[in-house]
Amino acid sequence: QVQLVESGGGSVQAGGSLRLSCAASAYTSSRKSIGWFRQAPGKEREGVARIFTGSGLTLYADSVKGRFTISQDNAKNTVYLQMNSLKPEDSAMYYCAAAPLYDYSLNPAAYNSWGQGTQVTVSS
Repeated sequence: QVQLVESGGGSVQAGGSLRLSCAASAYTSSRKSIGWFRQAPGKEREGVARIFTGSGLTLYADSVKGRFTISQDNAKNTVYLQMNSLKPEDSAMYYCAAAPLYDYSLNPAAYNSWGQGTQVTVSS
């Protein structure tokens, strides 16, 4: 499995920005999808954004479209999540994950490698 380490979380005011990073131990041809997920206390884990490591094709949850951007630097084995116009409802623990298949629906069950998470807190 791929080891994933997230960083970049923190506390910001509403309207602010953060950039999360997900560093992978190695990219292999079996890691076709890298996704960002989040989980707030008492809520289920939800998909935020996904990128195909080969083509760079992206997918976003409706709640973050136009505000978040997922990107990758294959030379650094790192995926980023740029989060702009943050809202209090974006507050959660954010996780990156890797899947050996193409994930077309931000389905957490498709992912078999997970990072430890990084906390994002947005105050109003």
